[in-house]
Amino acid sequence: MAVDCASPGETVAVIEYLLAICFASGTCPSSDAEWRSWITEGMDLSSAAAWLDQQPDEAWDLFHEEMPLLQNSLLKADFGDKGTGTAQLVIERAGDYSLHFNHEHLHTDRSLPAADAFRATLTQHVYGIPGRARISGDRLGAKVTNLAAGRLASRIRVIALGRTLGETLRLNLYPHGSHPKDALNTSWVSGDIKRRTFERETEPRVPRGPADLHSALGRSVLLHPRQEPSGEVLVDRVLVGAGELLYLDPRLHLQDAVYSRTTNGLERPLRPSPTRALWQEAHALYSAVVESQAGLYARLHSLLPQEQQGSGAPYYLWAVGLLADQALPVAWTHGSFPYAPGMAKHLHRASWRGSNIAEYIARSLKRAAIVAAEMAFPAVRPSDEAGQIARLDARWAFWPAAEQPFHELLDEVVEGGLEARDPVSEPLFAYTADLLSTARTHLHQRLDRLPPGDRSHQAQARALRRFEDDIADTRAPAELRGEIHR
Repeated sequence: MAVDCASPGETVAVIEYLLAICFASGTCPSSDAEWRSWITEGMDLSSAAAWLDQQPDEAWDLFHEEMPLLQNSLLKADFGDKGTGTAQLVIERAGDYSLHFNHEHLHTDRSLPAADAFRATLTQHVYGIPGRARISGDRLGAKVTNLAAGRLASRIRVIALGRTLGETLRLNLYPHGSHPKDALNTSWVSGDIKRRTFERETEPRVPRGPADLHSALGRSVLLHPRQEPSGEVLVDRVLVGAGELLYLDPRLHLQDAVYSRTTNGLERPLRPSPTRALWQEAHALYSAVVESQAGLYARLHSLLPQEQQGSGAPYYLWAVGLLADQALPVAWTHGSFPYAPGMAKHLHRASWRGSNIAEYIARSLKRAAIVAAEMAFPAVRPSDEAGQIARLDARWAFWPAAEQPFHELLDEVVEGGLEARDPVSEPLFAYTADLLSTARTHLHQRLDRLPPGDRSHQAQARALRRFEDDIADTRAPAELRGEIHR
């Protein structure tokens, strides 16, 4: 059994809430040693289900009059004037959050089944995009319109995946010490947490514990139900405003974060990039395990090698991020990378070398395009030069084609296992040969776009020679130079 939702972000949000339930019920390890035994022995998580059975029904009512699940009933007085269609609730359909753009799509009558609205609300709480809400601040305060970035909106969230949902939850639960006031957030007005107001600037609050953290209400949301003649309950209108602001301690609250160094020397969690696919950053995940960084990666590092049952890796590191252009959600980016205890060094070497090889080939393709454009279009205007180069640049076809061979490389390294003296070199040479063949194919296809004529033939020849010279250069990765002599 696994969680499989409409988007990677929604899947992460559901797993986050399941983790929160486990923490709230006390179903979590008390130490790193106990965590290891939970993983190796497959600890039963039924105590979390038993805890849920004991909870009052009204605390889990999505349409409760005063305490609707995951929602802020204080928005009720504004709902008649400001409530919109359900597109506002779904991150992928909301469009730009700016108040000053045309938002006709938000008023379209497109109802959501209650279960879909519940999951979309969870996703808003953790991945909400910063911007301006479509709600007046006349009653609750002007700050209700200021949508802050969700807890996971600006970074890569990494989840360790097991072969079952239970194993996935065990892998991502963690010891957290004693938090007597920790509790699940079921609604804005329930519990004893003193929530922020929206009348003035407010200081972020520190989460009381992991249950509070993983169920934090990053948005104020209110859903309006409509019952169909068939009995099905749909959500036909919603209202979204600002939610909680949290102060996050990296050591306590970012257990999965992978840190990268910025140009000014500061460290920050790995972020989604519009120009660099997540598979190119897989080496950072394995490096975190090799270096036994705190949190999730230190615990994974502590797992002893085990006999693999069946083919494939026992676990995967699943990285998810949301690409956005300021207030406009663009796309989910995600990647899944195999992990087997004891093999982090091999996987780090393979992913690091594999990424470097792909980047070197891509740079060589660009240089070949420049040479071809300079030869074929010597009199081109400066304003048209970039466009001519782009026509001949094979990188944009090469990068998507390189991803699958990279994943196959990592799978082959895991299949080689710890018994192999060197499980990396042979798969790496095969991967390099595959990428080089792909690059040559795409380069030829791009150069074929040149108009017929002697100058174009010369441009093709020079570009191909430049590419092959780059591949044979002493500065090229060793696997590339070895490939041309095989």
